[in-house]
Order: sequence, then structure tokens, then C-alpha cells
Amino acid sequence: MMASELQKPIKKNRGFYVKMRILHKGRQPEKSLFLRYYPWILWFSFTLYFLISFFITNKPIPLSKPRASGSKLSLPSRVLFESVNKTSQQPYLKNPAMFKDLKIFIYELPSEYNENWLSNKRCSNHLFASEVAIHRALLNADDFRTFDPNEADFFFVPVYVSCNFSTVNGFPTIVHARSLLFSAIQFITKNYPFWNRSQGFDHIFVASHDYGACFHAMEDRAIDKGIPEFLMNSILLQTFGVNYKHPCQDVENVLIPPYISPESIRKTLEKAPLTGNRDIMVFFRGKMEVNPKNVSGKFYSKRVRTEIWRRYKGDRRFYLQRHRFTGYQSEITRSVFCLCPLGWAPWSPRLVESVALGCVPVIIADGIRLPFSSAVKWSEISLTVAEREVGKLGQILEHVAATNLSTIQKNLWDPGVRRALLFNDHMQRGDATWQILTSLYKKLNRSYRRSRVPSQ
Repeated sequence: MMASELQKPIKKNRGFYVKMRILHKGRQPEKSLFLRYYPWILWFSFTLYFLISFFITNKPIPLSKPRASGSKLSLPSRVLFESVNKTSQQPYLKNPAMFKDLKIFIYELPSEYNENWLSNKRCSNHLFASEVAIHRALLNADDFRTFDPNEADFFFVPVYVSCNFSTVNGFPTIVHARSLLFSAIQFITKNYPFWNRSQGFDHIFVASHDYGACFHAMEDRAIDKGIPEFLMNSILLQTFGVNYKHPCQDVENVLIPPYISPESIRKTLEKAPLTGNRDIMVFFRGKMEVNPKNVSGKFYSKRVRTEIWRRYKGDRRFYLQRHRFTGYQSEITRSVFCLCPLGWAPWSPRLVESVALGCVPVIIADGIRLPFSSAVKWSEISLTVAEREVGKLGQILEHVAATNLSTIQKNLWDPGVRRALLFNDHMQRGDATWQILTSLYKKLNRSYRRSRVPSQ
């Protein structure tokens, strides 16, 4: 049988079937209006519901979108992204009334200004890493961060200038800092209107290295270079601070502590609690040059550390070590007094480590200004010894140990004191980033949004 003959009855039967369906349909009672339009009503209702839900639950979209290579984030982008997206594991931190709805807009800069540097793990863990920690904390601070720059009080510019490590000695080098920061300002000036309207008056930068906004590790060179002109109107979060006039703090600034990993502190305290046995009376581990004059002709630590080594290296009350040891935090938990002498700059990460681990800091740095003095009562938790009095350290500390040591330790071991000096990726009430926001709140007169006079 041919194919054409097979198709004829099928075509005929299909026509008969269609006719019967039409006739059959015609005999059915007519549907009501509701049943006829029911699918359309249902579709419209669901569409309206999802649209309303979207606009209620979603925040304004940032002005610029995250960049990705292909479908996957680059390694540094992923490091930052994973670090700042664990909010489901953290308690939600409300913007308290004390901050009066303080809002900060975070610029989204090209990755060469920040994310790319995270390929080196030291970038987010060394003593200058507060620039990374503050950025992460603000990214996670949902109730303080705004995606709408028009409602922002301050604008945070996330540039990591301390993550460039020398291939020669492995130390951070900041020779590129000025050009990198200037380039970032050019970028935000080109892409946003907010810098020009206030000349950077409400913009925030981090300068977490030796001489802060002067961007140099040696004081004389830092003073000669001074603060870059393009930053003179802005707010600098910096670790450098002294209680006398100094060119490197001649700018609006908030004094911040150096970065110490809160995770490392937590792990150390799990093994040795604050109130444990402290069998070392006086502790110091670090650079103590026998001849402190280096190739630049400068005396390291103004010879203070050298004097400590010469006078007390054979004193059984003093545990002094000149070589590095990765487990040195365990030595701090065993110590009663921890020496915190100046290095090239007056501040030291030992300040934070000793406080966090319950060892009374002995600050030897004339004229130093200490961070967050409203939250940390330094005079109640530490000792200050003048640089010229280093030769009397032994008898000074013996006197304190015999008189008011227990009172100092009680004040020092208050958890709130430790919290105020540590940066967390997810800001906690009272921690270092919280203290920064408290300081910024006091500078709300710099907010362009709040200072505008309504048009008549």
C-alpha cells in the first residue's frame, strides 16, 4: 500500500473529529464571565504580588555594578566577597538612636585599588590591615551603609595602600600610596558628583601606617612630604597620633588602633585565660638593636629599645627576646607587664595585643596620643614611662606590683576594653569600627546632606 493512500483516511477522520468537537462544544452551556476570565485574573494577581514584594524587600541598586570575569569572580574578589557575606551567622546590628541614622556610602572602585591586593593573605592580617577590616565591616553594616549616595552623610573610599610588600625584605612599602590615592580620587570625580560638591570634605580614607596621612615610614621624610594637598579637606582614619602639633596629623582625623586579628586573640585566650598563671613579670619580644643607628643615619626607637636591652638583658625579672616567634601571644598571656616602646613611630601593635591578652601595657613613647580615649580609660589600664626614665623601669614596675596592680588588672580585664580595640569583619556593638562611627557622628557638621539649606 502506498503512503498517499495511508494518509487519506487519517485526514478524513481528523476532519470528522474536529467537526464533532465543534458541534459538541456548541451544545455546551455558556460559561460564566468569572470562569471565562479566571486564568487572566489569576495571572494578574500573581504578577502584582511579586512586583510589590520586590519593591518592598529590595534596596536601591548601586550606581555601578560589580565586575566579574566571565561567570566567576576572580580570586581576590571571591576572598573579599566570601568574607563579607556571612551575615546570616551574625546578629543584626541596628543603627541606634545615638547615631541619628548615620549613613555611609561606600564607593565601588575598580579592583586594582583594593580587591586585587587580597591575593596576598598578609594584606588582611598584618598590623596595617585596619584598612581592609574597616572596609569589610562597613560593607556588612546594613543599617549604617546606604546604597543611595544622596542620603549619605559620609563617603568611604576603600583604597588599600599598605598591602604592597617589598620583595627585598618582605615589609610593607607605601611608595605608591600617593599616586594610588590620587588616581582613586580622579576615578570618583569622573564617575560621581559628590567629591566636587564638597571638595572631599565628607570623604573618608584610611591611613594605617607609621606616619598616617604623610604616607612615609620615616618621620623626617614624612614631615618633608607632608599630607598630600588633595587629601587636606578629607577625614583620615589613622594610627599615628601625638598630643602636640605635628604636620602629619594636621588634617581632620580619627585616631584608630593598629590591626590585630580577633581570631588569633580568641584562640590564644582559649588556651590561656586572662586570669591564668602569669609567671613572667616583664615581657618584650621584638627588635632591640645593639647599635640602633641604621644606614639612614637615624636611631631606631630613639635608642630606647637598645637601652632596655643593655640594662635588663641579665635581669631575671625581665623576659627579653630579640628574635621572632610565631607563638609569642602565648608569652603575653604569661606576663604581668608588657613593654610597648616606640619603634620608628610612637605607636605599636603591642598596645592592642597586651590589652587584649590581659598584660598591663607599659607605654614608652613620649607624647603619644592613644585611640578611643572616651571608651578606653588608658590611665586606668596601663602605665606610662618617659623615655628618659627607662633606666628606672625595674623599680617603677616593682612599686606598681606592690601597690595597685590588682586594680589595674581588674580594669584591664573588662571585656569592653578589649572589644573597643579589635576590628571585626562583622561590626559588633562597642568594637573598633563602632568607635569610629561614634567619632564620625561627632563630625556630622561635615555632612553635606545635613548642612544643606532647603530651597525657598
